[in-house]
Amino acid sequence: MKILPQPDVPIRCREFRIGAIGAGFIMSEVQLEAYREANFSVLAIASRTRSKAEAAAKRYGILTVHDTPEDLIRDPRVEIVDIAFPPDMQPGLIRLALQQPHIKGILAQKPLALDFVTAREPARECRTSGKRVSVNQNMRFDQSMRVLKQILDNGELGLPVLATIEMRAIPHWQGFLKQYGRLTLLNMSIHHLDVLRFLFGEPIDIFSAARPDPRTEFAHTDGIVCSTLRFQNGLMAVSLEDVWSGPREANFASDTYIKWRVEGTEGLAQGSIGWPDYPAGSPSTLRYCSRRTTDGRWIEPTWGTCWFPQAFAGVMEQLQWALKSNQPPMLGVDDNLRTMALVEAGYRSMAERRTVLLAEFEV
Repeated sequence: MKILPQPDVPIRCREFRIGAIGAGFIMSEVQLEAYREANFSVLAIASRTRSKAEAAAKRYGILTVHDTPEDLIRDPRVEIVDIAFPPDMQPGLIRLALQQPHIKGILAQKPLALDFVTAREPARECRTSGKRVSVNQNMRFDQSMRVLKQILDNGELGLPVLATIEMRAIPHWQGFLKQYGRLTLLNMSIHHLDVLRFLFGEPIDIFSAARPDPRTEFAHTDGIVCSTLRFQNGLMAVSLEDVWSGPREANFASDTYIKWRVEGTEGLAQGSIGWPDYPAGSPSTLRYCSRRTTDGRWIEPTWGTCWFPQAFAGVMEQLQWALKSNQPPMLGVDDNLRTMALVEAGYRSMAERRTVLLAEFEV
């Protein structure tokens, strides 16, 4: 049976009071804009730089600006702490939030920590706290990924055979990444590896290869990254993050894009991800054909919303709904630990130049 696509989640709950930590691009330009459109209640904000927090507060009508993230976490009015902070600083803020009786939920930024081993401790503490904790793996709420998941779950493509994500786009690397020694795999590939888990389940192994990006001026090893994943049902998936993507002088006629494709025994789907042209903003795209439901003809559903910013409302909504319904969040911290294990396996693969089994990591 052919499905009616649902590119965006319905807002089932918006009653919890949010405190936002961070005032960089992702919080001030994307998350807070999504929350404003969804009519979520953001009552306080704090950042490392108070002037940036004040500017965001003025823009979005947030009444309280705290001097420090710690002050915000201790504000008894805050029910959900939304963290958009560097990953080396995040575990300490999560730990403090877990200690506050008034905090009901935490939305952590991805990556949860700098590596899998470090991520296991806050994950354990979240597990035993009784609080609802999510990690902001927002590509799962990209509209094309949501509709693709619905098509796959409906069996329209049959058994998946090959999946590819091809990114040729230039991210804006935040300054704090210079000190980490880990770049693309931890901060960009993690989106694609997580969404492959979302679509297809747990891979059995991964092989990753990388080289430095000529454009990135600070020292790094994983600039351009290519990873191959294999799944128990025979599916193979390839994720390419080409953050170089060719010269980019003003008069150079080159392009940027993110394309994806899934081929199955009964059909195929393909599309694009819209964020590379932000802030102009383009919706992601999808078209598919199926022996079972379209008689082999291409079907191309459309929508007017985008990953940046509208998908971020879905991330916060699933946490609020988890609190309202007393159910585990879709983007739970234990689930994210498996994504962190996959990233760590990719780094081990690059270091040891071999295929790495996910069974090597105890989640």
